[in-house]
Amino acid sequence: MRHVPNILSFSRLLATVLVFIFVLVNQPWAFLIATLLFFLASVTDFLDGYLARRLKITSSLGVFLDLTADKVLVSAILVALVQIGLVPAWIVFIIITREFLVTGLRSMAAAKGKVIPAGIWGKQKTFITLVAMGLLLLAKGLGAHQLSLFPLMLTFNSQTLIPSELLLLFSNILLIVATIWTALSGIEYMVSALPLFQDGQTTK
Repeated sequence: MRHVPNILSFSRLLATVLVFIFVLVNQPWAFLIATLLFFLASVTDFLDGYLARRLKITSSLGVFLDLTADKVLVSAILVALVQIGLVPAWIVFIIITREFLVTGLRSMAAAKGKVIPAGIWGKQKTFITLVAMGLLLLAKGLGAHQLSLFPLMLTFNSQTLIPSELLLLFSNILLIVATIWTALSGIEYMVSALPLFQDGQTTK
C-alpha cells in the first residue's frame, strides 16, 4: 500500500499520453475513449492525495509526481485541443503561464524556507478546469460540432438545440470561467508572495 499513491500519480502521466493521442485522432469514437481515460486520470488526482494523507505516507517523489502529473495532464490535453482547433491559444497561454508563475514563486519560497499555501481560487480553478475539459471531450465524443464559442458558432435552431450541442457550448463557457479563475489564482499567489520580495536577496 505504501507505493499506491505514487503508482496512481504515475498512471496519470501514462493516461495523459493516451488522451493526448486520442484527442489528436479527432474522431467521435476517439473522444469517447479520451473522455473515459481523462475521467479516470482526474479521479486518481483525488485518490493519490487522499491515500497519502490517510496512510500518512509522504515523500519528495510523491509530491513531485503529484504536482507534475496534474500540470502535465491539463497542459498536454489543452495543447492537443489547440492543435485541432477546439480551444484558442490565448486560453492555454494564460493557464500555462500561471503554472510557471506559481512554480517559480514556490521555488523562491522554498529557497527561503517558506511555503506559499494554496489559495481558494487555485483549488477552485483546478476543479473547474478539469470539469470543463471533461465536458468538452464528452461533447465531441457525442458528435457535437455546431454550437460553440471556439470557433464562434451560435446559430440556434432545431439542429443545434440538442443535448450534445448545448453541452459543447456549456463546456466552452466553463472553460472561459476556468481561465478567469486561473488568472485570479495567479494574482492571489502573487499577493501571497509579496513578502518574499521584501525579505532580502536570494543567492543563486
